[in-house]
Amino acid sequence: MIKGLALLSCAFVLGMWTGELLGTWLGIRANVGGVGFAMLFLILTKEYFVKKGWWKVEMEFGMEFWNKLYIPVVIAMAASLNVKSAISSGPLAIFAGIVPVILAFVVFRFLIKSSKVS
Repeated sequence: MIKGLALLSCAFVLGMWTGELLGTWLGIRANVGGVGFAMLFLILTKEYFVKKGWWKVEMEFGMEFWNKLYIPVVIAMAASLNVKSAISSGPLAIFAGIVPVILAFVVFRFLIKSSKVS
């Protein structure tokens, strides 16, 4: 379990560092995709460990424990920060967030109606 948590922690730290580096490179004072990079590093590391035969069941248990608890919390925190940034950025950012949601509802409604067998 400890090795799985260590692997998860290393992937998270590396991902956050990469997100900060990308934000700096783009000239934005924010972490750009840190959690996404962390997940990518975790997936790639796991696949590498499986290929080398180093992957143990205990490692998976440590990651599953945090998977059920940690990842949803991080995503919820990131989503709330995105909403705060959009509201403070002005009406264009809010419009850019609302329009795709409305379009998605319209498209899904059309898909559901067209897929019904009569």
